Amino acid sequence: MSEHLKRRIGLGLLTAYGVGVMVGAGIYVLVGAVAAEAGVWAPLSFVIAGLIAAPTALSYAEFSTRLPEAAGEAVFVEKGLGRAWLGMLVGLAIVAAGAVSAAAVLRGGTGYLLSVVDLPFAATAIVMGLVLVGVAIVGVLESLTVAALFTAVEVLGLALVVWAGAGAEPTADYAAPAAIVWTGVASAAVLAFFAFIGFEDIVNMAEEVRDPLRTLPRAILMSLVITSLLYALVSWAAVRAVPLERLGASEQPLALVWSSARGGNAGFLSLIAVAAAMNGILAQIVMASRVMFGVGRRHPSLAVFHHAHPRFGTPVLATALIGVAVIAMAVLLPVADLAEATSAILLSVFVLVNAALIAMKRAEPEAAFRVPMAVPVAGLVAALGALAVSFGVGS
Repeated sequence: MSEHLKRRIGLGLLTAYGVGVMVGAGIYVLVGAVAAEAGVWAPLSFVIAGLIAAPTALSYAEFSTRLPEAAGEAVFVEKGLGRAWLGMLVGLAIVAAGAVSAAAVLRGGTGYLLSVVDLPFAATAIVMGLVLVGVAIVGVLESLTVAALFTAVEVLGLALVVWAGAGAEPTADYAAPAAIVWTGVASAAVLAFFAFIGFEDIVNMAEEVRDPLRTLPRAILMSLVITSLLYALVSWAAVRAVPLERLGASEQPLALVWSSARGGNAGFLSLIAVAAAMNGILAQIVMASRVMFGVGRRHPSLAVFHHAHPRFGTPVLATALIGVAVIAMAVLLPVADLAEATSAILLSVFVLVNAALIAMKRAEPEAAFRVPMAVPVAGLVAALGALAVSFGVGS
């Protein structure tokens, strides 16, 4: 077994990976829930969610050039705050969030597939999960190539939704919008934040990226900008084409946009949603296994996971373990509150990462890619504020 991963990934595939994992994280199901909270102002909630993510994304971009390692957040926090135990805790929290998120998306993707074909739920979820685990084990280039193909399909589906919504007759809700309610917009922004989960996964591919000091920050920023534009357009199309009451109650909101705007069956969008789900699952399994690999390097109790297959160049044991956990949770557990739970975990991690960068910039000002001190400060404040709102929403 090797202790080194293979550097096979360039800017294009890494950016596609970031976009794919973000789009696969929930836009196909979250638009309705965000509209239920924010009304026709749902696009504003997505923009605010992107702004909450932006300074933290810039902090990740600087950290990715300072410490280009797998288990990015764990290393950032350990080095920046000087607490090895806290770094390990952050690493395990990221693994848990990724696994639970992948399980929820596997459950949702299976549901979309079963709306088109009549198959048993548990067997279908298991087969889909095993296929994706197999792809993740075979190689990172193969995994990210498959993910890039899924991303292209996802983006095509979202473009079709935007086109349909733009050509629809505006609803009464959209034509005469109610006054903006900022509490609803803010709580919807916290929910919408779940759809931006993914940019932080990019740093965990650091040991498999060619020229990481240049590629990592560019991929982080490009994927966040592309995704923010997509989400704003998609949510605008949705609230324009579908009455808010119907949109908020739908579990397949984008299919509803198509049916309302164009008429006919939207089954093809369900299949695109399956592709989005598979992309999200694959990306989370790949990410979580790299975090386990990186944490295993630094903590002897987890050293068994710090091994890469000599032929495939992937952390096989970590990938297999996380894959089994994802499949088991998808089949056995209800995951209705996953978006809020995962967002809360990651917002907590973002608080720590921004605090760690503030400490590191004071100790070591120089870096290959630098952002002003105001950026991690803003990221820290934004993450704390969003975390406070999320606990307020959940209480």
